[in-house]
Amino acid sequence: MDFTTCDLYDADESLQSVSLQLANFGGRPRFAGTVRTVRCHRDNGLVKSVLNSPGDGAVLVVDGGGSLESALMGDLIAAAAVANGWAGVVIHGAIRDRVAIAGLELGVKALGSNPRKSAKDSVGAVDVAVEFGGVVFRPGASLWSDEDGILVTA
Repeated sequence: MDFTTCDLYDADESLQSVSLQLANFGGRPRFAGTVRTVRCHRDNGLVKSVLNSPGDGAVLVVDGGGSLESALMGDLIAAAAVANGWAGVVIHGAIRDRVAIAGLELGVKALGSNPRKSAKDSVGAVDVAVEFGGVVFRPGASLWSDEDGILVTA
């Protein structure tokens, strides 16, 4: 991908900049796409379901409430995201299997990692506005992510 978030912001200061410092975990540090969202807490059933559907180059933004108590995505779900054409996943929470995920052609940003599995009851909401890091992520917005940060259309 031929962009930098710094250049994008310099060209359009109306873009929202995520202030939360999320780490890069995927094999693709630079990614962009249309936002889809999931809101959940310590339950990755909806994350798995959405990433097992066609991504068409979209980015899934997961509001896990900032919890690091259990992982919301592991290597199997991340591999499904690659197979289904997702550009990336941004998680306000934890992942697991970080070494395997680093080898996948998928952009992944998260707060950290934890080997503990989450529940799989599919409790939460899909395609709703979620907010973290000073940014409101709305389904259909555009998102760009690179080594410097994340920008989102308002």
